[in-house]
Amino acid sequence: MRILLHVCCGPCTIYPLRRLREQGHRVSCFFYNPNIHPFQEFRRRLDAVRQLAEAVDCPMEIDDSYGLTEYLRRVVFHEAERCSRCYDLRLTTAANKATADGFDAFSSTLLYSKYQNHRLLDTLGGQLAAANGIGWHYEDFRMGWQEGIDESIRLGLYRQPYCGCIYSEQERYDKRLRSRKG
Repeated sequence: MRILLHVCCGPCTIYPLRRLREQGHRVSCFFYNPNIHPFQEFRRRLDAVRQLAEAVDCPMEIDDSYGLTEYLRRVVFHEAERCSRCYDLRLTTAANKATADGFDAFSSTLLYSKYQNHRLLDTLGGQLAAANGIGWHYEDFRMGWQEGIDESIRLGLYRQPYCGCIYSEQERYDKRLRSRKG
């Protein structure tokens, strides 16, 4: 299958990309992440994605527009649903791109993270695939968590300390928010 892999960052791309290639899929990557804040963090992640694409010879289309305004318009006053709204924004864009470019299916490196809601991602991915007449490739890539970390260190990729949104950055520093979330 030809699969469009939505990528959130370089380190999270390593294992899913390797796994999909091992299964015989032809994979192209697509970086689209309007949720990332601040701009310096966005630039660091862009650089890491470019570095990885070159290191592993992977076609990588990058939307390098800083889309924070669009992300905030969807999330402000809906903070309790921010992750589902963010998934919807990014996966809808990936599904539309996969459809327009003639891919057989799409997937996301969000499925590599231990911190993302896999059930919600799988449900949304399936709905978008059905609506677009393409496939959704769900795979639990979390088993490769350590392998991806080790390889990202070996490659010298920038490794981010939070998911990317302004809210997760706040939670990183505010112990009261972290304790309520857990």
